[in-house]
Amino acid sequence: MHYLWAFLVGGAFCAVGQLLIDYTKLTPARILVAYVVIGVILGACGVYKPLIDFAGGGATVPLTGFGSLLADGVKKAVDESGFLGIFMGGLTSSAAGICAALVFGFLAALCFKSHGKN
Repeated sequence: MHYLWAFLVGGAFCAVGQLLIDYTKLTPARILVAYVVIGVILGACGVYKPLIDFAGGGATVPLTGFGSLLADGVKKAVDESGFLGIFMGGLTSSAAGICAALVFGFLAALCFKSHGKN
């Protein structure tokens, strides 16, 4: 049942993004940024955590999950370090994901030859 809920919630996020691309003049980059900001807001308010508990990967894998991760990291760092936690909490909590993206991007660049869109 967990797989079904993860699929439905993650699919709903993707469907909303596709509808925004198809029926608005928003660019994909703006939609992606909006997803991260919405995740930060919902994570800071404590609304996103129950969705993560319910849908698992369907809520943590999309960019809203990344935004929620940033908000949680900032909250924890502010509790531990005070004002400076605002600046270091988000990077500390998301460091593993950012590092993985950089490493796998580098490996992909080594394996494949880039070329223009001619």
